[in-house]
Amino acid sequence: MTSDDLSGTVVKGGCLCGAVRFEINQPLRPVVVCHCKQCRQTSGYLAGFTVCDPDNIHFLKDDGLTWYHSSEQAKRGFCNKCGSSLFWTETKGGNLGIAAGSLDEPTKLKTAMHIYTEFAGDYYEMTDNLPKRERDRHPDDILE
Repeated sequence: MTSDDLSGTVVKGGCLCGAVRFEINQPLRPVVVCHCKQCRQTSGYLAGFTVCDPDNIHFLKDDGLTWYHSSEQAKRGFCNKCGSSLFWTETKGGNLGIAAGSLDEPTKLKTAMHIYTEFAGDYYEMTDNLPKRERDRHPDDILE
């Protein structure tokens, strides 16, 4: 699923300090908010991601980009200068998750759903009416 508002445009983004800057040349999927423990730890709260094909991202500046293998299944990209959480991807490959907060505004994206809600922190409530998935389903399999 893509956001029609972004069709044919270049989306830009980067980290807080500017040591990582990128542009994406494809429409982006709506934002999915993940409540898993790893996303909460790396972001400090919740993590909202869109995705792109890794072939469609071009780094304008990446001297601050570092990848951390957070599990056997995933690795996460962050800026080693300012600490911004920027990306995640499965170690076996596939789409590149992009932190929605790293995108230059206006993004024109909408939040579509919550995933891994079974692991949500005890310090917040999900009070919106968006779909909620407890676990075990990848957002790309749910969003059509």
